[in-house]
Amino acid sequence: MNNLTSKDMKQKGDNVVTKLIIVRHAEAEGNKNRLFHGWTDSEITEKGHIQAMYVAERLRKVHIDAIYSSSLKRCLQTASYIANIKELPVIKSDKLMEINGGRWEDMPWAVLPEMWPEEYDLWENMPHLLTMPEGESMVEFQHRIVNEFQDIIEKNKGKSICVVTHGTAIKTIMCYFYSFALKEMVNIPWYDNTSVTIVECENGKFNILEEGDTSHLSRDMKTIENQDWWIKLYEQQYKKGDNELGCDV
Repeated sequence: MNNLTSKDMKQKGDNVVTKLIIVRHAEAEGNKNRLFHGWTDSEITEKGHIQAMYVAERLRKVHIDAIYSSSLKRCLQTASYIANIKELPVIKSDKLMEINGGRWEDMPWAVLPEMWPEEYDLWENMPHLLTMPEGESMVEFQHRIVNEFQDIIEKNKGKSICVVTHGTAIKTIMCYFYSFALKEMVNIPWYDNTSVTIVECENGKFNILEEGDTSHLSRDMKTIENQDWWIKLYEQQYKKGDNELGCDV
């Protein structure tokens, strides 16, 4: 990635260009232990700290004017590594938090299909119709995330902004960037921990430059690719000839 100055970012033709560098938080306790953590405020793991160090080093020479983060610990801890290298404060936002899972919070993924079969089926196949049991609906959640990104863009026109947030948040905002209906989020892949997605906003239109990239991590430092459930899913999809794989939060 190029080391662009703020002045470079402001002009592309005659329009103002704003760059978003979206980072998913590092591996957290819920990722490692396969627990549903939406608003559950878990910390990043030992491996997560190393992932965060690597993504911060990746962004060392990338121009960043401001850093925004979900107010949950796993994002703030990840953002702190970037902030230390860039010598910038972290702007906390509750509106960048993960979906409120309600009764799913801190539950093992393995029990969700048994305890909430209808809701889990929606999560897997039609998440746009899902309302988390005693939690947030996916429609409400996307509205919250999109509004916050719009506000960040409006406040930082012509700048390069790093946003540290969550897996489901990234899926819903990618639907918005692609101008997809929310029902298409099932076709947006899940991105691994500390993945980097880069989007340019110009005159209300979005250009996706990088999507879910984890080239800063070696295979053994990745989270999803080393989990048994993912390996089994990959083998199943590979046999079907399907190269588009998603993953759970």
